[in-house]
Amino acid sequence: MNLSRGSLSRRGLLAATTATALTSAAPASAAAGGGGSGGGRRLRTGFERLAADGYALLDGERVGIVTNPTGVTRDVRHIVDVMHADERVDLVAVFGPEHGFRGTAQAGGSEGRYDDPATGLPVYDTYQKSGKALADIFTAAGVDTIVFDIQDAGARFYTYIWTLFDCMESAALAGKRFVVLDRPNPVTGRGAYGPVLHKEFATFVGRQPIAQQHGMTVTELALLFNGEFLERPVELETVRMTGWKRSEFYDASELPWVPPSPNMPTPETALVYSGTCLFEGTNLSEGRGTTRPFELLGAEGIDRKWAAAANDAGLPGVHFREAYFAPTFSKFQGKTIGGVQLHVHDRDAYDPVRTGIALLVTAKKTWSGFAWRSDNWIDKLTGTTRVRTMIDAGAGTDEVVAGWQDDLARFRAVRRRYLHYR
Repeated sequence: MNLSRGSLSRRGLLAATTATALTSAAPASAAAGGGGSGGGRRLRTGFERLAADGYALLDGERVGIVTNPTGVTRDVRHIVDVMHADERVDLVAVFGPEHGFRGTAQAGGSEGRYDDPATGLPVYDTYQKSGKALADIFTAAGVDTIVFDIQDAGARFYTYIWTLFDCMESAALAGKRFVVLDRPNPVTGRGAYGPVLHKEFATFVGRQPIAQQHGMTVTELALLFNGEFLERPVELETVRMTGWKRSEFYDASELPWVPPSPNMPTPETALVYSGTCLFEGTNLSEGRGTTRPFELLGAEGIDRKWAAAANDAGLPGVHFREAYFAPTFSKFQGKTIGGVQLHVHDRDAYDPVRTGIALLVTAKKTWSGFAWRSDNWIDKLTGTTRVRTMIDAGAGTDEVVAGWQDDLARFRAVRRRYLHYR
């Protein structure tokens, strides 16, 4: 099923990969589903469809896989263990992202190079590697095809989608084929929200100009990356889900939730993350070191005034509780601090990005100690200086949100071309 890059234009390659994705790994037995919720409809992940087709897409290939603890089957067996034990797959290498293949590293860390004790497979570290350096790792690993299967959280600054981008770019440089296995966007794929990254702020928390909450699955993002952002498109195939609807939250999938990173313990964390992660760019705690990261926010000296102001903002779908907590690590480690806890009571009405902005605005108004991180990390998270400078100038939530609407409309128009679920 190899495609010849030399004989296809960039758009022609995209069209060919899209057509392949619609037909690959889709036997009648896999597509039919059965059982589960939704009137007999059952979601099947990209891996489930790949396996149901006898791994035909990988036949005759030396395979490497980019994955982490979220790469599991419905009965929580890791797909590396499953594929390694199956004689139909020649699995020869594993590539770990931030936090590592087994997920033991905290934010900003990885597990390095080692041999997996369970399978004996070499595990290579991709974190903070890109371009030729990562291409050389793929070449040294001796793989023909690289498979990607990681659960995303739906936010631009969640780094696994940029691991996807970097690996696609490097696979193209190394002349490797790339296969992306799809999983649900846990916060739905209904729409894109928030500021769009400006390229001058590109980092590993945002390589390309997409919205803060992108509303896409990883296969849709892969097609977007290949069609819009990669200078040299990779030979790409995607194995999409069946039985997934854009309007569904993660619990509708009936899949087990495995924390994709140490501070993403539940789907509820993912629901708020694309807004409250902005507090990483401030001197407030974003709840790291608690059992409710990104749901608890606070700092020394904050009292009930912040929760009252946040509730008075009339944000749909969410209440704010005055809260006190003592982080066990990260900001304010071991100190009791005050702040708020978010309680989402109507997730269909809830807008996490708007809520995050409102919390920044109200925190600055009610706490005299409010400050941005000295490195202006907030600009990397939002992808622009506009959010920071408007809040500093006294703008309200509506004004800040209005400031990104033109950029967002342009991104939404591009995004629509790559959506493949209803």
